[in-house]
Amino acid sequence: MPTPHEIVARLTLEEKASLLSGQDFWHTQAIEGVAESVMLTDGPHGLRKQGGAGDHLGIGDSRPATCFPPAVALAASFDVDLVHEVGARIAAEARAEDVAVVLGPGINLKRSPLCGRNFEYFSEDPWLSGAMGRAWVEGVQSGGVGASLKHFAVNNQETDRLRVSADVDERPLRELYLRAFEHVVTHAAPWTVMCSYNRINGVHASQNHWLLSTVLREEWGYRGLVVSDWGAVKDRIAALRAGLDLEMPGNGGVTDAELVAAVAAGRLDEAELDRAAARVVELVRRVPRPGTETRSLSEIHAENHAAAREIAARCVVLLRNEPVDDTPLLPLAPDQRVALIGEFARSPRYQGAGSSRINPTRLEDALSELSALHADVGFAGDDLTEAVALARDADVAVVFLGLPAEAESEGFDRTTLALPADQIALLEAVLAVQPRTVVVFSGGGVVTLPFASRVPAIVGGFLLGQASGGALADVLTGRVNPSGRLAETMPLRLTDTPAYLDFPGERGHIRYSEGVFVGYRWYDARELDVAFPFGHGLSYTTFDHDDLLVSGDPNGFTVKVLVTNTGTRSGRDVVQVYVGKPGSQLARAPRELAGVAIVDLEPGESTVAEVRIPTSALAAWFTGRGWAVEDGEYHVAVGSSSRDLYGHTHVSIAGDDLREPLHLESTIAEVLADPVAGPLVAAGLADAAGSDGADDVEGVGQMMLSFPIGRVVKMAGGGVSLDDIQALLDAANAERR
Repeated sequence: MPTPHEIVARLTLEEKASLLSGQDFWHTQAIEGVAESVMLTDGPHGLRKQGGAGDHLGIGDSRPATCFPPAVALAASFDVDLVHEVGARIAAEARAEDVAVVLGPGINLKRSPLCGRNFEYFSEDPWLSGAMGRAWVEGVQSGGVGASLKHFAVNNQETDRLRVSADVDERPLRELYLRAFEHVVTHAAPWTVMCSYNRINGVHASQNHWLLSTVLREEWGYRGLVVSDWGAVKDRIAALRAGLDLEMPGNGGVTDAELVAAVAAGRLDEAELDRAAARVVELVRRVPRPGTETRSLSEIHAENHAAAREIAARCVVLLRNEPVDDTPLLPLAPDQRVALIGEFARSPRYQGAGSSRINPTRLEDALSELSALHADVGFAGDDLTEAVALARDADVAVVFLGLPAEAESEGFDRTTLALPADQIALLEAVLAVQPRTVVVFSGGGVVTLPFASRVPAIVGGFLLGQASGGALADVLTGRVNPSGRLAETMPLRLTDTPAYLDFPGERGHIRYSEGVFVGYRWYDARELDVAFPFGHGLSYTTFDHDDLLVSGDPNGFTVKVLVTNTGTRSGRDVVQVYVGKPGSQLARAPRELAGVAIVDLEPGESTVAEVRIPTSALAAWFTGRGWAVEDGEYHVAVGSSSRDLYGHTHVSIAGDDLREPLHLESTIAEVLADPVAGPLVAAGLADAAGSDGADDVEGVGQMMLSFPIGRVVKMAGGGVSLDDIQALLDAANAERR
């Protein structure tokens, strides 16, 4: 069988160019006998397959598909196996619908909680985003369907998203905003990577050679296809040169003709068309033949809905569950009279708006599902008088709050973290007559909860997909013990958030002035109070943690801790390992998530949770040098959030030699601090000064320590020459080697 490059070599220039843009909104171009037309369609928490002309805004109808929990909820599971399952189930529907590539997952970092598309992204932490993204890609592609890793890169807001320049320094760019992409690319090899709309440090992602070629292909070794976000290409020739292969959607051949004309005029090398066209051919080759899915679509939908309920329940986060009369409010007791209050109990928020909007096969609501499980359930919507009367007569009130659909969507950012005022008023009225109140909130991102200390129980539902009602009913009644953990910090105030002063930017630029301090890194470094920290989540049972042990080897270290279920219910514990570098050469957060272990235990059962941390996970980006691991002692903490840490220890790591070569512009302090050069140079300077030791040299005072050594010698005007100092520095550098 000929290779894709051999096939492309036989094509005319016009045919090659035709492969590099869409046939229509969702399909690639076909060339008879060479490449069939295949379909790419939206995800990532379900299949949004449209017929006809289609659109990329979620406005037009699409075929029914299972709406799984969006990333905002799915990440709260912290469970890569669960995410892999979601990907595999979406792939089954894609095969049945003859879809070749599902456009997902979105793994952009949650820089600001105001980003309107945060519901499509996993986390504020790059480790968690990378782990979730890898599992999703591997799940989809295990089913013979391609994934499209997006939005590459630094797409952290919707305001002016097609033009804004994300101006970010090299270190946070590498350590935070590209790190999850690198993990997924190098470990899961997605069939396609989708470039983002925005500019990065002034250059559009679609025509950013450094991003698409230097980093993605040369450094990370990516061999798949780069596709544009729909309408992201500004200059087709510049985009091709930068490394973008396929422009979507189709435009009637307009940009194909531009490519042909550029080659004919000598402004574009035909070999660049060849490379891109070969990648399109390779993509088409990987697509399974139609009809490879043997189950009917209705069978798949039925299985997937049942699974979606179980998956969604694993994503629910129990934020608070304080005792009232010595007993926690949750789970609900079977004999309690329950008042369900709030329209979201009957009309759920279960997904975001925009290109990921799924037409669900079914839709469960909490009112119906809880009524089926609980004997005595009443309901009142936003009518204050009715709600207060119902709450007063009940044993417990469950108030459903959340962000309305119009508050968050692809295409615009939120302006506040506050819940709507009428919802707060409803809750306050209920609390005035019923202290036994549970709050369940929904939405695509975090919100402020000014009432948190006065409400005994709070459940974070976020967006749970089409089975949200059943999942919440299962958790509220205790059929499922909640195990979700916050994948993003819940702040007390918008003004506390890292990007508050630089979001959404001005005059076409957004400055990432917080650097590497995003999410919990920011709050923990500044010791700011938060409503609920990253990683937080409660259970209906309790766990003890003992016998913390760390063992190292040249490739990393392993953390082990004995976990015991000390409660009366079976439950799941999420053991989180955080690592910090005291005395680092770089400004760092006190701790960063480095690994997770999930254990399921029956009452009284114990097991050892084990987390492997490779040395590479400790690497930081040193500008001018690249990735490096600092030598020395690292602090290892194990806990149930970034703040609730129940175990502490240390591990020594043999890292990289990060000492810079010494030269005449090195400061006195740098020279004296060097373990090799310091004694040599100090002794040389002391001899030149006629002293018996180095103490007099150091006695020049703090002011002189910041002077470059060569300039000090010049100012001294004799006694020791620059050549003498250079010889000492050369000797010290040689001794290092």
